[in-house]
Amino acid sequence: MSLSRGRLLGYGIGSVGTGVFSAVPGLLLLYYMTDVLGVAAGVAGAVLVAPKIWDVVLNPVIGAASDREAVRTARRFRLLLLGSVTLPPAFAATFAVPNAPLVAVAFVLAASAFACFQVPYVALPAEMSASPAERTRIMSWRVVCLTVGILVAGGLAPAIAHAAGYAWMGVAVGAVMAAALLTAALSTRWVRSMPGPAPLGLVAAFRVARGNRAFFALLSAFVVQALGVSVMLAGAPYVAAHRLGDYGLTSAMFVGMVGPSMLAVPAWAWLGRAAGMVRAYLVAATGFGLVALALIGAISLASVPGVLALTALAGVCYAGLQLLPLSLLPDTVHADAARTGHAQAGAFTGLWTAGETAGMALGPGLYALVLAATGFVSVEGSVTQPAPALAGLTLGFSALPALLMLASLPLIIWYAKESA
Repeated sequence: MSLSRGRLLGYGIGSVGTGVFSAVPGLLLLYYMTDVLGVAAGVAGAVLVAPKIWDVVLNPVIGAASDREAVRTARRFRLLLLGSVTLPPAFAATFAVPNAPLVAVAFVLAASAFACFQVPYVALPAEMSASPAERTRIMSWRVVCLTVGILVAGGLAPAIAHAAGYAWMGVAVGAVMAAALLTAALSTRWVRSMPGPAPLGLVAAFRVARGNRAFFALLSAFVVQALGVSVMLAGAPYVAAHRLGDYGLTSAMFVGMVGPSMLAVPAWAWLGRAAGMVRAYLVAATGFGLVALALIGAISLASVPGVLALTALAGVCYAGLQLLPLSLLPDTVHADAARTGHAQAGAFTGLWTAGETAGMALGPGLYALVLAATGFVSVEGSVTQPAPALAGLTLGFSALPALLMLASLPLIIWYAKESA
């Protein structure tokens, strides 16, 4: 049975909120600490990464808890609601506190709240429909909404931070996030979750999951790609401010990347049907890597039109990197149910979101290491950076993501072999 547009939108709109939270800290938090709070790049990177290590541990625990809730109530609503009401204030606090230790505490709380929403949210598509084609349709709506959230993050957040300060940015963006998350939590109460036959504990859930090699191949590819994308996100403000001469271009770069990706979703869905999901996925990863390499020349020439055009092409590929693996994920859950008799969607999505969180968290930390290694000067206000630092922030934004995309290709091929 085909799902109505109202139900598709009700589910997908949650990704506006998740897109905001995934993108804003990756885009602005490192820059906020180094160029506003004056925190050394290495310390700022540690502050970003350390809280996410906790989150990687937490997500599988949340996944098992979500499955237990689903067995008891046939819903995943309580955790969705908990995340919806606790994430926005914790997010706002992250950009309002005055020093690195308090940023770390607020970010831990925000990441924990995000896990409460994200883990059951990602589990829902496998339970909304048994049809692979219908699940691709669900994911198409979700990815479009995700790009809207990322547009808010990249277009609105830097502009508000520049005009009114980071604290007001946190409040304004947090309000958008709250509206999206609460709407999705309330709109998906109709979804019946039947993981059964009995809830598995965390250890048992891991035992069930570890035999699903196709899932781990897909997860590995997705994590490496998330790492590459998050490195590029973290580098955008630095390229805008120190290579293109205008921090305000951060918003233009982000909108230029994400806007085309929203329009590209139907094209990737069509290519997935026509050529096969795996082939389309390989094209998306390869294309993103090639565009990232081309950015080296455009940045070196300080060509604003060239950088914006290439980021738009990266956005087209980014749409495929979101839609295609997320469309394949429910297939691995259903295949595992046939193998084991346990449709533990929460256990798998807990592992999936833990991997995604790790990739998105390690990206800014990895970029911070590049800055530290090349002599980036962290001060409040403007400063002329040494030549090695300018080269480092350029290559960290372009060559490093390209290498990570290249590294993901064998993992996609591994998934194809395991799922055949």
